[in-house]
Amino acid sequence: MAKPVPEVERELDGRVEALGFEIVRVEWAGSARRPILRVRIDVVGGSEPGLGEGGVSVGDCATVSRGLEPWLDELDAMPPGYVLEVSSPGVERPLTRDRDWSRFSGRQVALKGSRPLGGRATYLEGELLGLDRDIEGEEVVRIRLAGGDELEVAKEDVREARLVFRWS
Repeated sequence: MAKPVPEVERELDGRVEALGFEIVRVEWAGSARRPILRVRIDVVGGSEPGLGEGGVSVGDCATVSRGLEPWLDELDAMPPGYVLEVSSPGVERPLTRDRDWSRFSGRQVALKGSRPLGGRATYLEGELLGLDRDIEGEEVVRIRLAGGDELEVAKEDVREARLVFRWS
């Protein structure tokens, strides 16, 4: 698998923000000779990821791609055969940054852990109530389960978090 390029890691957020978007997730894939840089973007402050107004369009992805390619082409650390993939976060947007926990408070989320979360299960769905600190100062994700129980889950135990989209 391709290793992250430190210069790209340092500057990518700022360059995407200068184009009017924010990074949701960055992934490095492919090989050292042909790295794939996958960048998921969202509109700054968008409330409904992937859905109409406030979502990311194909044109937005093209804008970000065209804005990043000249810079990436000039970097000595990026092999000439790199691939840049820019996409929307999708309707089941991953929660990857601290700001996501407050931004999407009140929305349905799915949490996955490598061990039982909050003493319940390795997979939980519920209403996101936010990110807080417990008595010891550790970050905890607060959710309300379908039955009404409120649960605190140690953020460090959450391996993956995403919004849950319900088709109507």
